[in-house]
Amino acid sequence: MTDYRRLRVALLGAGAVGSQVADLLLRHGSELADRAGATLELVGIAVRDVDAQRDVELPRELFTTDAEPLIVGSDIVIELMGGIEPARAHLLQAINSGADVVTANKALLATHGSEIFDAADQVGAQVYYEAAAAGAIPIIRPLRDSLAGDRVQRIMGIVNGTTNYILDRMDTEGAEFTDVLADAQALGYAEADPTADVEGYDAAQKAAILASLAFHTTVPLEAVHREGITGIDKAMMDAARHAGYVIKLLAVCERLTGADGAESISVRVYPALVSRAHPLASVHGANNAVFVQAEAAGNLMFYGAGAGGVQTASAVLGDVVSAARRHIAGGVGVGESTRANLPIVEIGRVTTSYQITLEVDDEPGVLAKIAGILSEGRVSIATLEQTVIHDPSTSSGTESSLRDDNLGGVARLVIGTHKALEQDLSETVDRLAASGVVERVVSVLRVEGD
Repeated sequence: MTDYRRLRVALLGAGAVGSQVADLLLRHGSELADRAGATLELVGIAVRDVDAQRDVELPRELFTTDAEPLIVGSDIVIELMGGIEPARAHLLQAINSGADVVTANKALLATHGSEIFDAADQVGAQVYYEAAAAGAIPIIRPLRDSLAGDRVQRIMGIVNGTTNYILDRMDTEGAEFTDVLADAQALGYAEADPTADVEGYDAAQKAAILASLAFHTTVPLEAVHREGITGIDKAMMDAARHAGYVIKLLAVCERLTGADGAESISVRVYPALVSRAHPLASVHGANNAVFVQAEAAGNLMFYGAGAGGVQTASAVLGDVVSAARRHIAGGVGVGESTRANLPIVEIGRVTTSYQITLEVDDEPGVLAKIAGILSEGRVSIATLEQTVIHDPSTSSGTESSLRDDNLGGVARLVIGTHKALEQDLSETVDRLAASGVVERVVSVLRVEGD
């Protein structure tokens, strides 16, 4: 056996991912050593509860509740605790003690990434975080390294497996949101409190990380526009399907060029309509995918498991091997490239297409009035479909929840627009709602990927 240099590895956290990382380090140590050129010695695992039940059986002597002795003196520190504190303090301690760090902590990087990267730059350490944005999918290195010489124009990502599972089943089975959410919780895809997933917080954290890499600009979490999927219902899914779309929760990171040639970026998360011909439409179940459009490389698609203990452990161990190789080669770590400092625009300045669904009085002149309001708001109609959903002359209708005192009929209009400015669209929808002929604005969905 080759006599390799020994590197001390400390692991913080042994949950679903951490326990798998420890197991793989112990079982495949010699193989990893051949790849890294160094023996990776797991010196200990810091946890809150030594006696907690874990997915795999690990040597009890490795566990401790005191992280500091593990951190001090280790060459590589793997942080898989999650949350902000004490993870932030532990990472900074590891960096300042001379260790390289590996983390999958998207929340920490989205909120304190600049602080952590700056600390690493000051001491020549390296921060690795391949598992922070899309689980097992290799997307961090391609953005940071492979595409560093290109100009990324746009990223569209399905980066949350829970919401994709929910929306996929609503689309393919016609199921209701609350029923599928309950199934997702039973299967372990969604937490007992699913807010971080279904309200888009998890996806927004990942969008901030991806945009920072793609556009070489620090993107604070508060600059990411965020909407969740709790308002998506069966009727919206049916309308999307009928129009040739599927609804996905997307993280969209986009380079914008103004009329004066000045560049800016937009980073946003929301449910959007995606053409069924687009590659992202075929991402099913709890899988993730990231679609990258670059000026020279063209369109690139990264697809795979976005979560899961052993899947995410794969990305973590890839970072550990990279960290070990860097230690053997020597030299300072490579800092993050965030020097472009592109301004980040608000959602109101984004231009895209929309699908607006309205319930309106089924009377002469209504369509003309709606078309006039849209035109005044600089919103151009691309398609329009009308369906009568309540006809008093026949006492028929598909929905009984419409107001009982409506003596005329009620129709549902599904309006597809050409590209429009978000601010114009939002103001126009407000005018439609107050017009007197619109019973209800059922939904407004953006169209992405056309």
